[in-house]
Amino acid sequence: MADPARAARLAQRIKVVVAEALRRSVKDERAEAITITDARVTNDLQHATVYYTVLGDRTAAEGAREVLETKKGVLRREVGRNLTIRLTPTLEFVADEIPVNASHLEDLLREARARDAEVAQLAQGATPAGDPDPYRKDDEGDAYDGEEESDGVEPRDD
Repeated sequence: MADPARAARLAQRIKVVVAEALRRSVKDERAEAITITDARVTNDLQHATVYYTVLGDRTAAEGAREVLETKKGVLRREVGRNLTIRLTPTLEFVADEIPVNASHLEDLLREARARDAEVAQLAQGATPAGDPDPYRKDDEGDAYDGEEESDGVEPRDD
């Protein structure tokens, strides 16, 4: 088994090679919208997972998936030519959902900020519920300090 550092370096190299091969070797207009975001290689260097995003709507994403699946052999050949390892890893393409999830998270944060602003607006003129001075007081009007009053008899020290 190779060490994980070597697998990480190889993954970064595969990411660059696949992106360049998409730009130069694949003659399909649907490939222009594909961005390679990450690559991961197993520790035995036999399998590579390449993550990608697509600019556009669902039809563009579906077209990009078809291009990557049909041109997988061409891309693997380019990876094999540009790497100096004994065996060329198999390629698996996975749509990267991080940008979609980040966009959804941004929408949720925007909604939470709007609700916080509404609550702050409502709280601006509000008065607290209950007594205006909620702290407990004793009979003389002094603040209660938590100590019990004595009955006048001092305890003996024996």
